[in-house]
Amino acid sequence: MLELLKNLASWLTSSAQWSGPEGIATRVLEHLEYSVLATLAAAVIALPIGLLIGHTGRGAFLAVNLSSFGRALPTVGLVTLVFLAGGLSVWPVYVSLVALAVPVIITNTYAGMAAVDPEVKDAAKGVGLRGHQILWQVELPLALPLIMTGVRLATVQVVATATIAAYVSFGGLGRYVFDGLAQRDLVQVLGGAALVAVLAVLADLALGGLTRLLFRGRPATAR
Repeated sequence: MLELLKNLASWLTSSAQWSGPEGIATRVLEHLEYSVLATLAAAVIALPIGLLIGHTGRGAFLAVNLSSFGRALPTVGLVTLVFLAGGLSVWPVYVSLVALAVPVIITNTYAGMAAVDPEVKDAAKGVGLRGHQILWQVELPLALPLIMTGVRLATVQVVATATIAAYVSFGGLGRYVFDGLAQRDLVQVLGGAALVAVLAVLADLALGGLTRLLFRGRPATAR
């Protein structure tokens, strides 16, 4: 085990390992590209749906159960299915990552909206605000901490799962995991896994810090 850890440290700190088109720096950028684009696409899809469900109260059962669906989603299976249907392209990767992130964002967006005190909304109606004004001026600002938590959770899940890009012959840090498995190179597998874990932790810390900065003194816990 000690020898394995020494080899892993050598692999991670080698200057040659960080340079070139297949170096760690390039793979990290590829991994970030998949993760950021997928999370943004998921947010564009999920936020309006979550806000609509939370504002109207319709579809609440769907929103509550989407989180369980997201956890049960067979991501590799979905990649394979889309790959077989659409051919060799990066789209199966994005479709799968977006499908993974959407339920988390919808669920937390709905939870944030549902947590808004009904008396606050009644007071807004009492001063003459219309439905869309209550949504944008009252409900959304109060729900933002939980919404941000949903985006944070989705981002971490996407970063951790973006290794599937290598499953269909694309880049990212998963390249080390899948290539290492094919070559029976345990050091490369562990190196790739460690880099993914570090990237996911850094993403979580960055978004957590941003949330605390934006909503200092306000609760931002997920349901």
